Amino acid sequence: MGQKAAALNGGWPNVPFDAADITGQHTQGWMPGCFSADTERGPWRDRIVSRARDLVRNDGWAAGAVTRLLDNAIGVTLRPISKPDYRALAHISGNPAFDATWAREYSQAVDALWRSWADDPLHFNDAERMLTFGQQMHLAFRHFAVDGDAVATLPWLESRVSRGGARYATALQIVDPDRLSNPQMQMDLQNIRGGVEIDDLGVPLAYYIRRAHEADWYSAQNTTIWDRISRETSWGRPKVVHMFEHHRGGQHTGGTGILTPVMQRLKMLIKYDGSELDAAIINAIFAGYIESPYDPEMVAEAVEGGDESFGVYQDGRIAFHEGKNISLNGARLPILYPGEKINTVSASRPAGNFRDFERAVLNNVASGAGLSPMQVSNDWSDVNYSSARGSLLEAWKTMKRRRDDFSIGFATPIRLAWLEECMEVDDLPMPRNAPDFVDARHAYSRARWLGPGRGWIDPVAEKQGAILGMDGGLSTLESECAENEGGDWIETLDQRAVEVKAFEERGLPKPDWAGYLPPEQSKRDQEK
Repeated sequence: MGQKAAALNGGWPNVPFDAADITGQHTQGWMPGCFSADTERGPWRDRIVSRARDLVRNDGWAAGAVTRLLDNAIGVTLRPISKPDYRALAHISGNPAFDATWAREYSQAVDALWRSWADDPLHFNDAERMLTFGQQMHLAFRHFAVDGDAVATLPWLESRVSRGGARYATALQIVDPDRLSNPQMQMDLQNIRGGVEIDDLGVPLAYYIRRAHEADWYSAQNTTIWDRISRETSWGRPKVVHMFEHHRGGQHTGGTGILTPVMQRLKMLIKYDGSELDAAIINAIFAGYIESPYDPEMVAEAVEGGDESFGVYQDGRIAFHEGKNISLNGARLPILYPGEKINTVSASRPAGNFRDFERAVLNNVASGAGLSPMQVSNDWSDVNYSSARGSLLEAWKTMKRRRDDFSIGFATPIRLAWLEECMEVDDLPMPRNAPDFVDARHAYSRARWLGPGRGWIDPVAEKQGAILGMDGGLSTLESECAENEGGDWIETLDQRAVEVKAFEERGLPKPDWAGYLPPEQSKRDQEK
């Protein structure tokens, strides 16, 4: 390679990677900047988020993708199943009474009290008193998916308890991520990034939340006031919860939702789809036309030359067509003036490759959003059981990872704050020498979060496989209930016990699922 080419390649005579080449025709103009995680997001966050919201508001594909993700990952039933780490508690306290029996009693009590708070029909769990906890998680995850951030505060509303309306002072308020910003809209600084105050190690210390959205003209005074809210109390109780998907080290805000990588292509598809629809409508409206023997050039020559025959001909056409509305059994008969002929407009829209092009773009959108192509397009016409199951299983891995990530980063800190108050307010089953909550918060608050089930494609085959897995020791009833129905296995067993008892009380023969008898016992019963 010559000196000029070597200079263009940074002095390297031979670039070892094609990806680093800047002289080739395909990569010579490709020179993106290299920024830190916060620097590459901060300046462009508002533009990206506003475009993503516009797509979700006005485009069916984008709205459908977000809806499928919300329905499958979170729904409105996200709830915890307590799994206290009784072994750790026994080790900390030196009391063997912290065992599996205690864990079951503790879990049942805590889960029942959680439901009384999270599903309160008067919505005292919500600072705004409008949503259940599950609905709040649905809203927060929507912000997370579209905006890239989910933000909430945990105000302590003791006045609600003193008035007798609420049992707990802990409340949750979902915050629009737009309100999380630097005070007075100043540029990011070393210790303030996108409204997040951090220390020298990058640990979030506090959050600056604007009292009103910057576009709220009716609350203009509050749009200029920011509240600094500490991340947690001095003893570790969460006061602000901020969740985003970490893509790089040193990242402190999100700002890039699931539509960010595919936003440009999706917008182009919207324009193409609209153009095809406009063209198809025009073709449908103008089905045919009558062609005169005079072309434009002949008309121009006749007018310029004063040819009276043109005017005579046109007058004759007008007079001929007046009143010519002849029909046969309701169908009009076209009668043409001498020299005229009828032409039809061929409907060439949509274009022949429109469907394939649209499918390719939607596949790209589905891949970027972590969904299956069928979930985005809602077109299941070209798939069979195997391909549909394989595609949905891959999408389910991403959805479950997002649910688990969201549960750990957003829902768990909220439950932690509530459980701290619950341990103080309620009489929970506790052995002697039980550690204080602040000393063993992880062991007390350990839980598994359940959301919507995966569902079935072939219920018979998949349920038979689930039974084989449990019989072979490869799965449990808890796992199968959670993954496929989104239910609690204890509640399932309790309900089955109620149903079996109902059969017995009414003297009805019990179905096969009500119990299993060995073949010998079953034969003896039949003989009796």
